[in-house]
Amino acid sequence: MTTYTLIKWTVEDYHRMIETGILDNRHVELIAGEIIEMSPEVTFHRFLNHRGVKYLRSILGNEAEIMEAHPITLLDSEPEPDVTIVRTPDTLYLNRHPYPKDIYWLIEIAGSTLNKDLIDKKSLYAKFNIPEYWVIDINNKMLYVFQNPQANDYKITKTYQEGIIYPLAFPKAEIDVKKLIDLE
Repeated sequence: MTTYTLIKWTVEDYHRMIETGILDNRHVELIAGEIIEMSPEVTFHRFLNHRGVKYLRSILGNEAEIMEAHPITLLDSEPEPDVTIVRTPDTLYLNRHPYPKDIYWLIEIAGSTLNKDLIDKKSLYAKFNIPEYWVIDINNKMLYVFQNPQANDYKITKTYQEGIIYPLAFPKAEIDVKKLIDLE
């Protein structure tokens, strides 16, 4: 059997493909040098995402920028988390996407992508020292919270179905879990 070597794409290669239109009409993201097709977004996912962003903006106000399904730039990847909470001002991102140093925490909303978000994305975000990463499991109405990245994993893992969370970057901000994971 012949062995093939895949070409790993750089962030710059990926940007050139976007600029030239090669990736037009394709819902993709760059992960570890590979261009990955993203799962289609179901309406409940979109609703929960939009509502969660509105809720977080009401709590954090002008303390942070809250981005909805936009790219972040890592060394060899450009994923598009469902929610990205980054430092202000918004003009930092006029000519670039947020870098790890800009990110307070990321949130992924997972239905069919739960394993990818809990394994692959978690490892990717930990590798680049994203301080906090949350995964909303829409099927089980569960929130996974990962903190303290070391190597390719997080040292602290907590799960919630209710209660209040205080994000690391904003320890006085009270976030009601039910308002993120449920329709209540």
